[in-house]
Amino acid sequence: MAELLRVEELSKSYQQKGFWLQKQITTVLEPISFSIQAHKTLAIIGETGSGKSTLAKLLVGAEPASSGNIHLNGQVLRDGSYKQRCQHIRMIFQDSGTTLNPSLTILQLLDEPLKLNTPFNEKKRKELIRTTLQKVGLLGDHMNFYPHMFSGGQKQRISLARAIILQPQVIILDEALAALDPSLRSQMINLLLDLQQQMGLAYILISHNLGIIRHFSDDIMVLSQGKVVESGKTLDVMNKPQHKVTQKLLMSQNFQLKSKKI
Repeated sequence: MAELLRVEELSKSYQQKGFWLQKQITTVLEPISFSIQAHKTLAIIGETGSGKSTLAKLLVGAEPASSGNIHLNGQVLRDGSYKQRCQHIRMIFQDSGTTLNPSLTILQLLDEPLKLNTPFNEKKRKELIRTTLQKVGLLGDHMNFYPHMFSGGQKQRISLARAIILQPQVIILDEALAALDPSLRSQMINLLLDLQQQMGLAYILISHNLGIIRHFSDDIMVLSQGKVVESGKTLDVMNKPQHKVTQKLLMSQNFQLKSKKI
């Protein structure tokens, strides 16, 4: 199967303020390379400050990279090509409620990316919104409701609808399942897996929950202090972690799970 997304030597550094004469450079993400195929999920784990969120921002174009390239279907994504990024690489955050404008109906929220990125007329856009809401397990008529009228799990489905409405190829899930209770989380994972198969999506899953990662992802990449310290097939890495950072993350979560049982 051909690769869908390929990242080559992507890095991010900042110049610290107050050092304009003697430049102080802080590197938050060392050059990193990886690839992912359609229908596959790559999990990214690491302690706080390891570079996970920085990598996500670079991929969606929220920040320019200091070096490296991102290839989508063999084509280089240039900095500033926001419309192309917006269509093909989407992101879902942990707290979906804060990303939904409370003064807009769901119709208005989902219509905005369609107006900006498609040539569709109003009728066609409305049909697509209805179909997309049904695809994520909501009712078509929910388009007339406001965000405050939905539960947390439903809001996450709305965020998912907004992410897939432009028919993207890559979706980044930045702790997108963390705020859901276990039953809703299971429903959401099943929905994401169904959509992945239907649409050929590639997911990049950023999560602290190793149970979700074990169940959901195909490959895993472990970051520490901006560097990749371990990568491979998810089950191989989790069953036989080689790096001390990976071992520490696994031990920490196993301890938390045992504590909850006690």
